[in-house]
Formats: sequence, C-alpha cells, structure tokens
Amino acid sequence: MPTIIRPATEQDIPQLLELMRALAEFEQYIDVFAVTEEILLHQGFQQDPPDFHALVADADGTLTGMLVYYIVPFTATASPTLYMKELYVTEGARGQRVGEGLMHAAAQEATARGCGSIRWTVANWNEAGQRFYERLGAQANPVWVDYSLSGPALSALAASTNAAQPPA
Repeated sequence: MPTIIRPATEQDIPQLLELMRALAEFEQYIDVFAVTEEILLHQGFQQDPPDFHALVADADGTLTGMLVYYIVPFTATASPTLYMKELYVTEGARGQRVGEGLMHAAAQEATARGCGSIRWTVANWNEAGQRFYERLGAQANPVWVDYSLSGPALSALAASTNAAQPPA
C-alpha cells in the first residue's frame, strides 16, 4: 500500500510522539525533550485554535514521517507565514520521497491559507537536510541569524527591572 500524506488525528498521538522523540535524538536535544501524549492531545487537538498542526506520512497504519507547523498570522508582507517547526522521516522511509510528500502537502496548506511563505530552520551540521531543502527550491537566508533565549537567561531577563517602563 502506498504512503498517504494526511493531517494528523488524535489516534496518531502515540506514533507522532515516537517520531518527535526520534527527531529529538537525531538533533541531539533529547535531554530537554518534554513532550507527552497529554501535551500533544491538549495543544494540538483539544485547544481552539491549536498551538500546532501536523501532517503525517501513513504507510498502512504506520507513521513513517511527520511535519509539524504553525501559522504566523501577520508578517511584514501583510500575509501569514507557515512556520515549519519539525520535519522528520524514519530512516527506513528515507529515499522514498516521503519528506517531499510532506513538504508538498505543507505548500498546499500554506497556499490554501493565503501564506506568502514557508519558513524553518535547519541545523548547520545537517548537510543532508540542507541538500534536501535546496533540491526543492529552498534557499538559505543569508540575512537573518537564528537566536534563542531560554533557561537561566530567559528567567533572568523576565525577572529583571525594565528601565524603559515607568514605575507603577
């Protein structure tokens, strides 16, 4: 049976979580991975609007890939952007165009929602991923640098006094 690309459902949560864990191992952040089935259920399927959306590659009941995204509703172009947070294909399904199918479905979703672009980040060491995206026509952004603020630095900034705010 061929692989079908479709939106994830609540019934996919256990396998979706397995794929997310596999990606966390591959990208070397498994030590901070905190996603659970309960979190996926609530944030992806019970909330309105959901915090994320997911597409899955279904090979006869077995998920072989996923693409997790959310919509940034307003950007400088006055159109939404589909932000791809995670793309993962199991090792056994690589080379079978599963990733391409997931990206195609994401492009269709972006177009249907009126998005002007799809954006994502890829690890600088993930050369195979970079080649895959470039083969699809994507280009690395030479202008913007990806930053993050987390852990103690995030807590310290949140707890600090903001001199720009007048006293209450």
